[in-house]
Amino acid sequence: MMYLFLSILISTGLFVIFKYFGIYKIDVLKAIFINYVVACAIGFSLAERDFPIVEIPTQPWFLWAIFLGVLFVSIFFVMAMTAQKNGVSVASVAGKMSVVIPVFFGIFLYNESVTFLKITGILIALVAVYLASVKEKSESSKNASLLFPILLFLGSGTIDTSLKYIEVMYVPKNDVAIFSGSLFSIAAIFSLVILLIRTLKTREPFGLKNVIAGISLGIPNYFSIIFLIKALQTEGFESSTLFTINNVGIVIASTLVGIFLFKEEFSIKNKIGVALAVIGIVIVALA
Repeated sequence: MMYLFLSILISTGLFVIFKYFGIYKIDVLKAIFINYVVACAIGFSLAERDFPIVEIPTQPWFLWAIFLGVLFVSIFFVMAMTAQKNGVSVASVAGKMSVVIPVFFGIFLYNESVTFLKITGILIALVAVYLASVKEKSESSKNASLLFPILLFLGSGTIDTSLKYIEVMYVPKNDVAIFSGSLFSIAAIFSLVILLIRTLKTREPFGLKNVIAGISLGIPNYFSIIFLIKALQTEGFESSTLFTINNVGIVIASTLVGIFLFKEEFSIKNKIGVALAVIGIVIVALA
């Protein structure tokens, strides 16, 4: 339970960091690249056993690490496009509603329990995520395409589902740090390629503030993934329950941070959403 709590807490911190990125005009792509380099370095430095780097391509999870590394960077850009074209609230809803995908696979792929109480809690949680995240639509977002929100929904769900599958099938408990380090190194390489292509078109200095921003993002980003994987490895904790509590917990925490730290508007609909989220988490946990 502690790993789940830490995952929620640190993931919420990532939203705060991204908020400050906008305030301080951080170049997101540069910060993301540094972030993955830092996360990669932490992963390999915290490895629980000696492991030659040259043996990484021979590991059974290596191809999955490539897949997830590319997907991490791709979904980040889809998230940015969704926020720009459809609005931040739409990006938040699309990302967190994707919890239905790992929940579905948890029930049908791993034969996890299905009870009336559990299904009721999950449905309440989904409604809560929508109500807690949704804001009034601007004129620009009303006419925006649904392409990016749909891609964000599918991509976020695929990441969570893949993490569970890889954890079950391929990654021993003492290799989590090595796997995560490999995953982040691939994401760093992929984001570097994109950054170099962009640099060829528009030459500009890297900027010290972007390096600092990337470091401040990379440390919590690494541990948000590690704690989620550790929570998935906890005995007696079904993934359908864990992902529901994790996603809804992040929505509640980030909503409260938005209210008290950034003085964001909080509608009656949002208040109902947070209240339902608490009820949904309690029901799923009891189930």
